[in-house]
Amino acid sequence: MKHGASKTHFLQTQVPRQLLAFNILASLAYFLLLAFHFAIGNKYLFAMLLFGEVFHLWQVIGFTLTIWNTECNPKMKSTITDPVAVFITVAGEPVEIVRETAIAAKNMEYPNFDVYLLNDGYVAKKENWQAIEALAKELGIQCVTRKVPGGAKAGNINNGLRETTAPFMVVFDADHVPHKDFLEKTMGYFSDPKMAFVQSPQYYANNDASYVAGGAWEQQELFFGPICKGKNQNSSAFMCGTNMVVRRTAIEEAGGMCEFNIAEDFLTSLFIHEKGWKSVYVPEVLAEGLAPEDFLSYSKQQFRWARGSLEVIFRYNPLFRKGLTFMQKFQYLASASYYLSGVIVLLNALLPLIFFFTGAAPITTSTMALAAAFLPYIILTLYNLQLSSNFTYTFRSLSFSIGSFVIHIQAVLAVLFKQKSSFTVTSKTQLTGNFLYLVTPHLVYIALSLIGITYAITVHGFTPAVVTNAAWALLNCGMFIPFILAASPLKLTPNRETEVTA
Repeated sequence: MKHGASKTHFLQTQVPRQLLAFNILASLAYFLLLAFHFAIGNKYLFAMLLFGEVFHLWQVIGFTLTIWNTECNPKMKSTITDPVAVFITVAGEPVEIVRETAIAAKNMEYPNFDVYLLNDGYVAKKENWQAIEALAKELGIQCVTRKVPGGAKAGNINNGLRETTAPFMVVFDADHVPHKDFLEKTMGYFSDPKMAFVQSPQYYANNDASYVAGGAWEQQELFFGPICKGKNQNSSAFMCGTNMVVRRTAIEEAGGMCEFNIAEDFLTSLFIHEKGWKSVYVPEVLAEGLAPEDFLSYSKQQFRWARGSLEVIFRYNPLFRKGLTFMQKFQYLASASYYLSGVIVLLNALLPLIFFFTGAAPITTSTMALAAAFLPYIILTLYNLQLSSNFTYTFRSLSFSIGSFVIHIQAVLAVLFKQKSSFTVTSKTQLTGNFLYLVTPHLVYIALSLIGITYAITVHGFTPAVVTNAAWALLNCGMFIPFILAASPLKLTPNRETEVTA
């Protein structure tokens, strides 16, 4: 893994509160006009449209309140030197990747810590599990090879806790190489006896390795920039699986790492917070890992995150959890509900197609009136996205978010029908192949849009309604293009895409 200077511009996140307030007002104005002013067309399509706009309004309010104050960074009161167990979770990753992480962990500047390779290769039936034991012996660090399966990564961490006694643990994924000052920049927060865990960004050092890796990182910039920073104002930062330090007593009080959810970090954070513990996000790159470099690995990662997060809503809804503050409940719902957006993307995408083939529309109004209500809302929303991410939000990241609607819908169905989903480690090497089969729905949509536009023009001519719906459908098609390209076997430039500007 090659490591250059970390990109940190995504951590500069301040937005004028006046703009944020205007964004909420513009969103409310658009919603109210849509719901109560414009004439209703087909009542069923109107219900679909209104349902989607309720969700969009919730997203705007959730994002705006989250980033209302992104400069609330708790300060370290003093340094501490308590013993730390540094866990590197391994489940079949290449030995050389584990080696680099282990050596960097050994070289961290802190007076009292031990490094452990939590080797899950045996229970995961990986051929190199013995090579990991040999690596630990070579480097003079300890290896904990689990022989009894269960709980995937969470079970591996819990086993590591049983085998150690240090009052604090650090968790690094096998590919996340810590900086020397990782412990120096995090341990001081635990001078607060109620501090449960400290999380730092999950930075992707290989963000320029492939088109997919670039898109995956651009999505992360928004999350690990303004969103995570904003959660500090309510002590709502949650664990993100790696690059984190956790107090043993806090995680033990919460029942250990959650072994019954494939996004174990998110749900465990909720259980810790409801016990009255605090958390903090450190807005500084302190470790560097690997993004998925191929579309199949990216899709699996997105499904795992979506499935695990949605279970928080459907099975452990924060609204009904005692011990959480109101804003903590709000923050957990805001983060988890993002993965419901796939359903909304599908509903919105279907509306122009239904119009092309049936002539039915949710509302009847002039194009100019609709634009006058919609444009201030969407322009302010995009502009605030840009400001909050220090203009790192790109068209590709927007495309990856919208294009993932199929993955998110699959996750919703998996949760609702209680389908079994196993935890899979994201591949640390780029898989090759043609993954266009994963974007079949997107290709079908483009084909139906082109056929539908042709049919509508033939039947109705270039009416304002036809032009408006054609523009809507073509915009959706355009949004899908980078996502489709990421799934294709084409060799695409990994460089950053042109940024979205409002």
